[in-house]
Amino acid sequence: MAFCFNNLTNEIRQLMVDEVNYDVNNNNLYISDRLTSEGKKIYCQLLLKNIREGNEESFASLLSGYFNSHYRRKNSSGGYVLVNMPRNAPLTLAEGEFNRFYIRALCKFAIYNNKKIRVYRAKTVSNPRIESEEKIGQILDANCLLNDLRQNVGIDTFLGLPSVNSGLSIEIINF
Repeated sequence: MAFCFNNLTNEIRQLMVDEVNYDVNNNNLYISDRLTSEGKKIYCQLLLKNIREGNEESFASLLSGYFNSHYRRKNSSGGYVLVNMPRNAPLTLAEGEFNRFYIRALCKFAIYNNKKIRVYRAKTVSNPRIESEEKIGQILDANCLLNDLRQNVGIDTFLGLPSVNSGLSIEIINF
């Protein structure tokens, strides 16, 4: 099931593009190690294409042919073991990164327009985590969240948004 991005407009899409370019210009764009070398080369192009005219599902579809068949996972002894790439790896990456740039764009919009943002469930999940449920409805500081997302690229953020597979995003109050 797809995300329902409540405030995804052409203006927000342009702000998403601006945020991708911000990362590129600062040499800080997250590119997954799970992508093939070819996938790493065209990742930014595919991301921008889908921000401009697609969504997280179309992005996942385009990414699907660019994942390695295996990846290294840390085991309990601190070493690494080679495991099969999960079938949902393209969707997990696409959802997370599309949502991340969407949230960053909404933060910028909120800052520019003196609006407030709040957490909502943008995608239905079958077993929502308690931690995710507790975040729904929270009003966040757009500056803090934007800075958090810019600084914590490809890893969990301090504020915990977006959390992988949580289905959470943000929306502008009184858009």
